[in-house]
Amino acid sequence: MSEAKEHVKCLIIGSGPAGYTAAIYAARADMKPVMYQGMQPGGQLMDTTEVDNFPGYPKGIKGPEMMEDLKSQAERFETDVRTGWVTKVDFTGPKHWVEIDGGKHTVSADSIIISTGASAKWLGLPNETRLRELGGGVSACAVCDGFFYRNQDVVIVGAGDTAAEEATYLAKLCKQVYMLVRSDKMRASKAMQHRVENTANIEVLWNTETLDLVGEHGVEAVIVKNRVTGEERTLKATGFFVAIGHKPNTDVFKPFIDMDETGYIINVPGSSKTNVEGVFVAGDAADKTYRQAITAAGTGCMAALDAERYLASKGIH
Repeated sequence: MSEAKEHVKCLIIGSGPAGYTAAIYAARADMKPVMYQGMQPGGQLMDTTEVDNFPGYPKGIKGPEMMEDLKSQAERFETDVRTGWVTKVDFTGPKHWVEIDGGKHTVSADSIIISTGASAKWLGLPNETRLRELGGGVSACAVCDGFFYRNQDVVIVGAGDTAAEEATYLAKLCKQVYMLVRSDKMRASKAMQHRVENTANIEVLWNTETLDLVGEHGVEAVIVKNRVTGEERTLKATGFFVAIGHKPNTDVFKPFIDMDETGYIINVPGSSKTNVEGVFVAGDAADKTYRQAITAAGTGCMAALDAERYLASKGIH
């Protein structure tokens, strides 16, 4: 990579709860962090209307407002928050090189915190997108949003462990849960399948795909089709949950950072360290289990503390 135009002590790649929390801790430790916000400044919470489960907001808060609060707090301690995204990296040497916006800018850094998050996979239906943008009953996180559908009927799409777990979670809150499975069997573990089978208010619809969502300002019904018989059915529901997986936003780091088969970064257990010295990871880029704003924030704190100790061990002040 060409000579860097700028050198920084701590570079944070990606925003969201993990990145902003890392920035707050790093800035307070006089690491003078520089943050590139990425393709979606604020991360997945920018698509979330109501956040009711993050401590410190007794009346709840809208996702974008919460991200603005975190950004303001990071900037209060003089984090340099910038627009732009990382398009290339080189982690082969003692200094780590990062290319921004396809080569418009190049930065070298003593330490790097990756907080690029993960993106939920969606079905791609026009009304799914429209209602999701309206905050009208479409979600990819039952733990986050299930509470809003207490005693209502909901639909969940998916066949893996996450879908089965979220279906049983929703069943505790909702009157009826329709679980749509595209084939005649689930990919979920036998234990999770048994939990679904033994939950009275979950109805599994096999060989079933979603055709459309009905509703002007919020989900009112879901039109589905049996892929074997061709029969169509309209399910009355106010919530539509998609649990067909997430894709971590980590492709740019693949030549250098150890990842699992899905692309989640593998960290040293009990820390935020990666296989590359001086490169740390926080948030959903490494977390396929919890995927909550509060856990992302916690790992952001860990990454900043780990980076601070790393810099101290190298005598970088």
